[in-house]
Order: sequence, then structure tokens, then C-alpha cells
Amino acid sequence: MQTLRLLAAAVLLAPAMSAQYIAYFGTYTKPSKSQGIYACRFDSSTGKLTAPTLAAETPSPSFLAVHPNGRFLYAVNEINGDGMVNAFAIDRSSGALKPLNHVSSRGNGPCHLALDRTGQVLYAANYGSGSITAWPVNADGSLGESTGFDQHTGSSANPDRQKGPHAHGTFLSPDNRFVLTPDLGLDKIFVYRVDAAKAALPANDPPFFQTAPGSGPRHLAFHPNGKFVYVLTEMGITVVGYRWDAQRGAAEQIQTINAFPAGTRMSGAEIEVHPNGRLLFASVRGDNSIAVFQVDPATGKLTAAGRTPTEGKTPRGFAVAPGGKFLLVGNQDSDSVFKFAIDEKTGALTKTGEPLQIGSPVSIVFVR
Repeated sequence: MQTLRLLAAAVLLAPAMSAQYIAYFGTYTKPSKSQGIYACRFDSSTGKLTAPTLAAETPSPSFLAVHPNGRFLYAVNEINGDGMVNAFAIDRSSGALKPLNHVSSRGNGPCHLALDRTGQVLYAANYGSGSITAWPVNADGSLGESTGFDQHTGSSANPDRQKGPHAHGTFLSPDNRFVLTPDLGLDKIFVYRVDAAKAALPANDPPFFQTAPGSGPRHLAFHPNGKFVYVLTEMGITVVGYRWDAQRGAAEQIQTINAFPAGTRMSGAEIEVHPNGRLLFASVRGDNSIAVFQVDPATGKLTAAGRTPTEGKTPRGFAVAPGGKFLLVGNQDSDSVFKFAIDEKTGALTKTGEPLQIGSPVSIVFVR
């Protein structure tokens, strides 16, 4: 009996002790620079990264998403005209990606995608045409025919960039009841109810909440406690904090804080809350930095805690690695990925190790 208890304990502890991951990098493909999705090994304890290899050849797979079961990976093809979404099976021994199928994104310039937390539905945002699409996910990881679609309409304050809708992301609430879509062109964050059975996109009531006119909401991140949501504006270069009503799918603004002083050559890109709930990071292009904020978990309010250069040009996407010890950031216009050690108390970032050379890196995801 004691032996059985020890074996059971070992099985339970093994996943927690394991520190080995595959890091996948989405890119913009360019001749002689990038051919698709790249992969390398990552040790979450030491931060060690192996040299990247080409995992799948596909055009401009700018943003990636991993199925909750860790067996499948999905990528948008951010191309002019009708966009595509690709499904792949993951070979976790080699990191290679086997194509399963691809489907139309039903819009122009798909730029972001996410799965619901059960892995039954995939959502994608079409930036160019300002629409959201949903697909059922089959048992083998392939995508079925789209059963959910919503076309945004309208405009906002900036005549150059907000003449029409520009959906910029799909983000699931922690309880998997809602999917949120920031629309840069409308200064709105649309809220849909998750319908895993039908892979539909029923609008919530209320159907959206807003940012300031001309601010251009881009991406968002929930606090681990589920009580707060933070929206990064691309044009305003601000982080807007909201108190999240998980029952109604509604948000009440509590704070707006600058990620960087507004400037025509600066723009916000990516945002993430550290798993400890005490730190928030945001990337700023033009300034080429990661803005760091400390979070009060009780009130949700942020305090600026400095900025760290990303050692390259145009930091698009970044990710806090599993374990919370390291942050990886992709510099799109200098073809590099840098790794930083995170001080989990202050949020200070310290460059560590040699950079990875990857052409036009955009997004980063991890698979155990």
C-alpha cells in the first residue's frame, strides 16, 4: 500500500517538476528571413533555449494558439485579401508540426486567435475587415466549417485609422463564459457569450464596453483572480483597468495609466499579467521597450515600475514563460528574440543569455 501511495505521489508531482517545453514562434514570412513557424526547446527552471528550427512552412503565421490538451496548434495567416487559419498536430518529441487542414478566416487580415478553455471552439479576429469568426474543433484537432461570425460596423475619432472596424484579438474570460474582442477602429471591446456546443457567437448583454475616443484598443489580459481586466490601447499607449463583473460579462473602468508618453511614432502592442498577479507588462513599439507595472490585487490599480529596452526594434509579441521566471520578447524589425529574467517582486527585467535569430518574430506560445 505504501508503494502504491509513493507511486501515486510521483505521478502527481511529475508534471509540476517537469521544466521542459517547446517554444513556438509565429512570424511574418519574408524571403531569406522566415518561412513560417519556428520551434525550440525551453527549460523553465534554467531559461535555457536551444537553437530554433523550422516547425512548419506557412505564409505569415503571425499569431499562434495551443489547444488545451497540448496536442494541436493553430495559426492565422495574416495576408492581404482573404485570410486563412491553419490547424497542426504537434509532435512533442521533435517539435515538428503536421498540417491537419486550413479554413478561410472569412475576412481580411486575420491577426489573432484563441481557443475556448474546453478546446471545442476556435475564435479569430480579422483586422482588415473588422470581423470575428468561430469554428468547431474536431476530435482530431482539425477545424470544421465556420458556424459563428459577426461583422463589426461603425467608425471612431481618428480619421486616418478609424474609418471602419478593426477587430484586433479574441480573449477568453477565466471562467470560459465570455470571449472579448477589442476593436481598434471603434474604441470598443465587444463581449460574446461562449457557446461551445454550437460554436456560435451570441452577443452578450451588455454587448460591449469602451475605451477613450481615438485610443484604439488592441489586446487585453485578465488578472489571475478574475476580478480585473486590462486593455492595452495601441494609439493611446495606455493601459486601461476595469473591474470585471463575471456574472454579467460587464466591465467598470477604474484607471487609465500611460504605458509611454503619447507620440506619433509609439504604439502599444502586447500585454500580459504575471501569474503571481502582482505584475503587469506591456510592449511599446517605437520606444522598443517593455513597460512594467505593479498591481494591487485588492483594488486592481496599477503603479508604473519602469521600462526596459527590448534590445531590438519593434517588439510585437512577448510572453511570460511557464514558471514565471523569464520573459521572452520578439523584436519584429531586428529579427531577434531576447530573454529576460524577471524579478518577481519588483518586475525588474534583466537580459540573460544570447538572443535567438528568428526572422520577423511576432508571437510566442509554449507547449509542455
